[in-house]
Amino acid sequence: MKRFFIPLCAFALFATGCTTNAITGRKQLSLVSESSLQQEAVSQYKSFLSQNKVVSPTTSKDAEMVRRVGQRIANAITEYYKSKGLGKELDGYNWEFNLVQSPDVNAWCMPGGKVVVYTGLLNVTQNEAALAIVLGHEITHAVAHHGQERMSQALAAQGIGAIGDVFTQGNPKTNSIFNAIYAPSAQIGVLLPNSRKQEYEADHYGLIFAAMAGYNPREAIPFWKRMMALSSGQKPPEILSSHPLDSKRIQALEGYIQEALRYYHPVKK
Repeated sequence: MKRFFIPLCAFALFATGCTTNAITGRKQLSLVSESSLQQEAVSQYKSFLSQNKVVSPTTSKDAEMVRRVGQRIANAITEYYKSKGLGKELDGYNWEFNLVQSPDVNAWCMPGGKVVVYTGLLNVTQNEAALAIVLGHEITHAVAHHGQERMSQALAAQGIGAIGDVFTQGNPKTNSIFNAIYAPSAQIGVLLPNSRKQEYEADHYGLIFAAMAGYNPREAIPFWKRMMALSSGQKPPEILSSHPLDSKRIQALEGYIQEALRYYHPVKK
């Protein structure tokens, strides 16, 4: 009987915990509140920054660029959500953008807008527009609740129902799941690996947000080609984990770019 219990619990949780994402329109499993995730993210983010070398924007043009581009993306997202009458979807977002010294080719965004870019990524982005493409992609994972969805799926798979603040209930499994999905110490990149459906959503809306922020969405093709070249004959960068096949991704990006161009007005220098 026990072997049937967890699947039955998972089905029951799925049946009662589905919500429709306000932007993508896709149904997602949501067993843990966004506010709880944001609170946990603040703690994890502070811990990560205290244990790593944060590059100061007052002494580094790269760090200043990360914050400048990040804030423009954040402003674009806020504008987009307000235009749809969905401004409350971003409640609790207190944006932070930090450049961290590391050779890793990666960037990530936690719930609530806690963003980190690794210096190793800048060797591949090579320009401000490409950085905007990456930040738009990673931030979309957060605002589209992809991590919340994955955590809910993991909770359901283990038959764990989320009632109240799951991080204060003394259940070590819950915190372990959060760390596996979000924590930088897991060395899998925040929100990675994602499903291909989530990746396409991040590409799609990320390009729109980058374009609204004033960055040419056409930069997506050469940037992702540079990223894909890094994976030739070796383990791909974390940011490419579980991404769609190269040819399919490029094909999809070309379609997304045409839509994003409708939102594009070059950034004023």
